Amino acid sequence: MTTEISPLDFKSATLYAIRVVVQHADTKALVKALKKRMADAGAFYENEPVVIDAGSVHDVIDWAPLLKAFADHRLPVIGVVAQGENLAAAKACGLTAVDLSTSPVRNALDTQTAASVAEPVTANVPAPAAADGATSAAQPAAAGGADQAAATTSGMKAATSATANTDVPAAAPTMVVRGPLRSGQRVYARQSDLIVMGVVSRGAEVIADGNIHVYGPLRGKAMAGARGDTAARIFTTALDAELVAVAGIYRVIDSKLPAELHQRPAVIQLQKDALHLTPLEK
Repeated sequence: MTTEISPLDFKSATLYAIRVVVQHADTKALVKALKKRMADAGAFYENEPVVIDAGSVHDVIDWAPLLKAFADHRLPVIGVVAQGENLAAAKACGLTAVDLSTSPVRNALDTQTAASVAEPVTANVPAPAAADGATSAAQPAAAGGADQAAATTSGMKAATSATANTDVPAAAPTMVVRGPLRSGQRVYARQSDLIVMGVVSRGAEVIADGNIHVYGPLRGKAMAGARGDTAARIFTTALDAELVAVAGIYRVIDSKLPAELHQRPAVIQLQKDALHLTPLEK
């Protein structure tokens, strides 16, 4: 009987990646749109693996400057969905063709479907290291689409992968943060809800795979349902946020909210693919 330890082993791994769907081959327009999206979403997408879906694009994309733009925004592209000459050109730039697969998000009493502009997918590749400067249980996933107001929005449909591997971790308990979060701080509650007992200052970010509860002023950025739970919600006792998002559909709040919402208790949720900000009933 041998006791020799193998220098390497093959094990299954599930990686969540952002699916970025491109609609045409105008590279300049794509780079410009990416820049705006990242400016709106802040660090929600940073360091997230990306699969570029160009399956519906027939003209050949100039891949090199597009990939450089993703790299400049700290979005590592790990694969591509394309066909014909586009696929050949992408492979020539070092991309790998991938098959996308999704599975349902966690069960919910009220189920909505998020708009599909950028949606997480699963791929059997090694997971990346966590981003520097993040206070988290693991590296966050992120976060256009439709909004009930004329606001900048972005859609994302996430997939929660179910595998037969016994190594799949159980759901984590609710993460509780006691005290304020200052500008530059970032908290991510992986596979759980997040409770913040204090103010979330401007420039701070709170992210959760489940719901977010802020017992204090929410002045920074908040993203619930980070991995695609469209039934997730954001609750706060004083809404004054820079950005709010649920399952990747987000709204940048760059003007004063109505009196019934501004610095008032509120809930943010998805209804029919649109982000709704609603006063909490007393």
